Amino acid sequence: MAAMAALTDPQNPVPDTALTSAPGPVVGFDLDMTLIDSRPGIRATWVALAERTGTYIDADLVVTRLGPPLTDEMANWFPAEEIPAMSDLYREMYPTYGIEPTLPMPGVHETMAAVHAAGGRAIVVTAKYEPNAKLHLAHLGIDADAVVGDLWAEGKGEALREHGASVYVGDHIGDVRGARTAGALSVAVPTGPCDADTLRTAGADVILTDLTAFPEWLAGYVAERA
Repeated sequence: MAAMAALTDPQNPVPDTALTSAPGPVVGFDLDMTLIDSRPGIRATWVALAERTGTYIDADLVVTRLGPPLTDEMANWFPAEEIPAMSDLYREMYPTYGIEPTLPMPGVHETMAAVHAAGGRAIVVTAKYEPNAKLHLAHLGIDADAVVGDLWAEGKGEALREHGASVYVGDHIGDVRGARTAGALSVAVPTGPCDADTLRTAGADVILTDLTAFPEWLAGYVAERA
């Protein structure tokens, strides 16, 4: 397993002055289908959950609509009163089934390197359970400076503001909403369930084909701000 990148420790939070002190841009990133292709791992976890609980779950369908919180997807398969317990069970099972099969998205390492080369900080803000998000980054050697989990859509804006992010990169209309809430530039990649037209209609400021285009875009963004 690759060494864990330096991540925010909830027991020892980064001082406010450190969050906005980077000389370059602070760039926020969504995780699933933005930085990582988590479909194989998520599918494997849902299959295992179905087998363990005896519940029918269409795992192939589940992975076509990644983005919203886990509890939203659970509502499609379990009664409301069972969702908290099933969500806890899924999160407990996830490290066994979900981490190893997951792949980095093309361009992710170059993207992180570009942010750091510009003197900036890369912040992952995701709806995924934070400990599992950190496991993904460590396993794939993705060099994030901080990770904030369990946030969705407008809720992501709070963490982005706290870290002083001027850009948020994501694949879902919920990520566009998070960027808007934070007053950050919304950079969208149609590598998840939302296509380019959907992201543009939702208000994305920039549409990139995928992360392989991000380093060049960032260079132009930094140059314009100089």
